[in-house]
Formats: sequence, structure tokens, C-alpha cells
Amino acid sequence: MKAIVCEAFGPIDDLKCKEIDDPVIKPGHVVVNVEAAGVNFPDGLLVQGLYQMKPPCPFVPGNEVAGVVVEVGEGVKHISVGQRVIALSNLGGFAEKVLVPATHVMPLPDPIDVKEGAALVTAHATAHHALKQRAKIQPGETLVVTGAAGGTGLAAVQIGKEMGATVIAVCSTKEKLALAKEHGADILINYKEKNLKDAIKEATDGKGADVVYECVGGDTFHACSRSMAWEGRLLVVGFAGGEIPQFPVNLSLVKGYSVVGVFWGSFTQHDPKGFAANMQELLTWYVQGKVKVVVDEALPLERATEAMAKVMNREVKGKMVITP
Repeated sequence: MKAIVCEAFGPIDDLKCKEIDDPVIKPGHVVVNVEAAGVNFPDGLLVQGLYQMKPPCPFVPGNEVAGVVVEVGEGVKHISVGQRVIALSNLGGFAEKVLVPATHVMPLPDPIDVKEGAALVTAHATAHHALKQRAKIQPGETLVVTGAAGGTGLAAVQIGKEMGATVIAVCSTKEKLALAKEHGADILINYKEKNLKDAIKEATDGKGADVVYECVGGDTFHACSRSMAWEGRLLVVGFAGGEIPQFPVNLSLVKGYSVVGVFWGSFTQHDPKGFAANMQELLTWYVQGKVKVVVDEALPLERATEAMAKVMNREVKGKMVITP
């Protein structure tokens, strides 16, 4: 089968599209014929050796897929051959086939397009976990979302709105803000045109934000860290801007707010039942039309490096998908 292979940590352009052996079925697993794979910011970090985990090389990146089950291992009862599924593969998703633990495979409801299904797992599940388990956001609270037109930012806008928050979207262009507004944002802030700290203060009548979903880092994080309400929750989701900020902890002490890490991949390992329950709720919302994956572009497997580069350069509105 064809796959995207990282032979050594380095630039994204070093990845190879090549023939490798098909995955071999084993107990408790299924083999999925990949019809679409979501591309996420951590994929680009991973192949450069810049992510939290560093798998041994060579490896195939890609952690979220949708497709059809072609083999079922011993002991698997809830999934059958021929079934449409979405799956969290951890690695191996940028390929024509992938071996996945059955615990991380779920039926894909018929109304959901396969490309949207592939892009649903990481971005929306991260935002859902962040707002539900980590922030414990409540109806009526204010939620600031940075990078609000990206895959996980747009998901946070939708889910925050569904959970009853007043959503403040932060983006760098009018076009990105328009997309965030289309998906539920109540208040729009263009941080290229306004001082972000002042704009959040104005939008919250001087109180500050109850919850900030922060996935940009750098100066954006610093502005948000000075814009928190009493007992607020500053969610550390990622650093798409490239700079991992240093945090002056006295701000948390004086303002009485919490800085909360969000590592969804670790959550799926530590609490698989919670992960399954979250995914069921997400899929229900999706079928009901309450959340929606925006697929900006779908590229063939051979153009995977181009797809990853666009995500890393923050050129994507919504999600990027690879179609093997």
C-alpha cells in the first residue's frame, strides 16, 4: 500500500510517499481502508521532532481517519467488516490502510460525509474535552477563542455556543472573523487592528474572560493571561504561532484564575470511557446539525506535504483533509 513515511525527523518536505507493507491484523484491532484522513497542526510538529511524543523512525504520521473496515481481529464485537467508521489511529493514518485498536473505532453515521468524519475526531474532540472536562464551562459564561477560524478554534466556537457561552472570536483577518461569526461567534476581535487585552476588557464590560481557549501562544497568550476574570480558566491548547510563552505565575495568584493544560491525546488514554462518551455526544450534535466540520480543502495522499505545510503556515480555514 501507499503511505507517507517519516524516515527521520526533519522538514516536512523530507517526507516520502512510498509503498510499504499492508498492516497485519491482530487481536483487539481492526484494519480500516482509509478514505480520508484529517491533517492537524501536531502532525507537522511530530515529523519535525518537535512534539511531546517522538515515535521511533520510520513511521507513518496521521492520527484521525474515516473509511471502511476490511478486517476484524479476534475479540472485536462492536465493529464488523464493511462498516463505515471513524478512528483514532495515533499514528499510521496517512496511508491507504491503517491498523487501529477497536476501542478507538466508532461507527460513522450515514448522514456524515467521510471527509467531515475524518476531520471531526481531533479538532472537535479536543475542543469538547477542553470546554467540558477541563474548563467545566457554564451557560452564560464568556469564552474567548483564539485562532477561531482554524480547525480546533472553529470547533471551540461551535461547541462553546452549544454549551451556552457567549463566544468572543479572535482572528487576524475579516474573512476569518466572518467564518467564526457564521458558526456562532457573538463578538469579533481582529487582533491586527485592536489591542487584544483592551478589546477583551471592553467586550466583557471590564470583568475579563471566564474561559479562554488559547491555541496560538506568543503575544496572544500574554494578552489573554492579562484579560482573565476572577476564577477564570485559561486553557493551554497549543502554540500555532510558533512561540511557547513563559507565564508569570503571579498573574494567576493575583487574579485568582487557573491555567489549565489540555492534552486530548492523553485524555483518550487515561479515560477511554470518558472519550467514548464525549464522541457519542459529539456525533449526536453533528447529526442534529449543532456542530459542523468545515473542510477547507481535500488533497490526494501524494500531496500530503503540501497539505501539512498549509496547516503549519495557518493558511487553512477549518480543516485540511488527505484522501488516499
